[in-house]
Amino acid sequence: MCDSCGCASPVEEDTHTKTVDVNESLFAANESIAKTNREHFEKMGAVAINLISSPGSGKTTLLEHTIEAIGAEFRIGVIEGDIETERDADRIRAKGVPVVQLTTGGACHLDAAMTHKGFHRLQKEPGGDKLDLLFIENVGNLVCPTSFDLGEHYRIVLVSVPEGPDKPVKYPKAFTSSDTFLITKIDLLEHFDFPVDEAKAEALHLNPRLQIFDFSSKTGENFDAWLDYLRELVANFKK
Repeated sequence: MCDSCGCASPVEEDTHTKTVDVNESLFAANESIAKTNREHFEKMGAVAINLISSPGSGKTTLLEHTIEAIGAEFRIGVIEGDIETERDADRIRAKGVPVVQLTTGGACHLDAAMTHKGFHRLQKEPGGDKLDLLFIENVGNLVCPTSFDLGEHYRIVLVSVPEGPDKPVKYPKAFTSSDTFLITKIDLLEHFDFPVDEAKAEALHLNPRLQIFDFSSKTGENFDAWLDYLRELVANFKK
């Protein structure tokens, strides 16, 4: 994993107090910057959404199809998080919306400080200074990103059908810390053993307030429900 969140090294008994103190300081600093980020987003009038998932769940594809569907209704910006490469940012850039790529250089998550820098870079991009929706695509990982508030208003966790239905029980914090659960790639259900109702029930057992959507970005099946959810978020935020 990475050193920045303390998940790289086991804690020995004689260093426990020091390690806890360092981690507490790290998280306190992150929370302070996250609060500032949220104030920046709200001053702009943008709903900020933090997307977390394992690699390959379809976060970037989801954003591409979302932009195509409602890009004319809302001003959308994207902060892309990856360990390396600009590939995802290039895909989003091709859709004509402002985007910045944050490469973590090995860290397994974005934090509030990275997001802060990325947001100010995004503001300098054409159209990046006035947004209705800001998507933050986190590094593919269902563990470390759950511990770091980026200043988002909503956290959304994705699980794709090929990954299997057991992610809520295996990675509970990803679901207890999220507001919404997306089951993606349902066009592949006939090829995989993924009982959708079971996955939903296990997620709701962990977090009864979760909103859950299952859809296919590729075929568009049930995709309108996701788009209506976003419209509702923006409408409520603008009240």
